Amino acid sequence: MACAESKVDLETVPLTALNVTVRKKLGLYLNPRNAVAADWMAVAEAMDFSYLEIRNYEVAQNPTTRILDEWQARSTDTTVGKLLSILMKVERSDIIEDLRSLIDEDVRRYCENLKKRGSDPPLQVPEVDSCVPRTPERNGITLEDDPEGSPELFDAFICYCQSDFDFVHEMIRELEQTEYRLKLCVFDRDVLPGSCVWTITSELIEKRCKRMVVVISDEYLDSDACDFQTKFALSLCPGAQKKRLIPVVYKPMTKQFPSILRFLTVCDYTRPCTQAWFWVRLAKALSLP
Repeated sequence: MACAESKVDLETVPLTALNVTVRKKLGLYLNPRNAVAADWMAVAEAMDFSYLEIRNYEVAQNPTTRILDEWQARSTDTTVGKLLSILMKVERSDIIEDLRSLIDEDVRRYCENLKKRGSDPPLQVPEVDSCVPRTPERNGITLEDDPEGSPELFDAFICYCQSDFDFVHEMIRELEQTEYRLKLCVFDRDVLPGSCVWTITSELIEKRCKRMVVVISDEYLDSDACDFQTKFALSLCPGAQKKRLIPVVYKPMTKQFPSILRFLTVCDYTRPCTQAWFWVRLAKALSLP
């Protein structure tokens, strides 16, 4: 892509050209809920985000930045020009007028850097990218892996903290050792020691497991590992389009249920009247294509 000094076609300039300052200022205009002017929700709708996705982004500290990042990740042709067109469509030309000088400066710097590199800009990745294993670290990471052959695959990754391990054992008995014959990925049982936890976890969640069961408890809310796993899985499937995450509550909680999962249907083991259906419902959800 060539950027002429005199005139730049913003439809050819990728959204990555916009730096942090512009993105933050966009948030200052769009984040506040506004009964008169269009806010970030109207912009997200114009970007073709679904109703459930938009409701999910409400919990974000800066929803404008979140939708820009998600929009940019979804397609290789999100451009500065398309963003300005959307702002015009939702009748926020005031934002364009106020930020145009900053946007033009970001585009100018982007074009200058592009000329210095003497090459086309890198392609934008259309999804959260842990991709096919690229390093030996991602080969042979589970007990049944064949480093020279196909990786071991699972029906579900189990996200849990150590204090909930007794319930995980019960889950193994009910889902793996019965007629359901599901294959669960339990980190302490299935993953070989010695590699980076975060790299292996992202590989398993994205590439090896069809779904993720999140065991919710008070202790879960304090676990950095569980927080990372949950947010990573949510980023792979905004709006729960593929029923990728299944929250499970197996004991009463004293703390508030995590807000990032509040829009998902919960499998609740704490209600005696529905316990008889608990494992059937969970097994059915994990067995879906």
